[in-house]
Amino acid sequence: MIDNQTLNRLSDQIAELLPPGLQQVKQDFDARLKRLLQEQLAHYEMVSREEFDLQARVLARTREKLEAMEARIAELEQALADRQD
Repeated sequence: MIDNQTLNRLSDQIAELLPPGLQQVKQDFDARLKRLLQEQLAHYEMVSREEFDLQARVLARTREKLEAMEARIAELEQALADRQD
């Protein structure tokens, strides 16, 4: 889920695009816009950058282990083939 800081930043950027005459309704607009953004962004499966980085590191370690096991299996298969000859 997107954090409040990001929602506030998005809301502020959109509010800056409002014409000057609408600035007096900015507070109400901000509250509604934040709620709308939260509702719309909730439909997406988003994770924090920290969670993404953590999962990327886990995936890299898993890939390294898989490659090591594949190499070991290849060695064992070769050793077995050599013994059968």
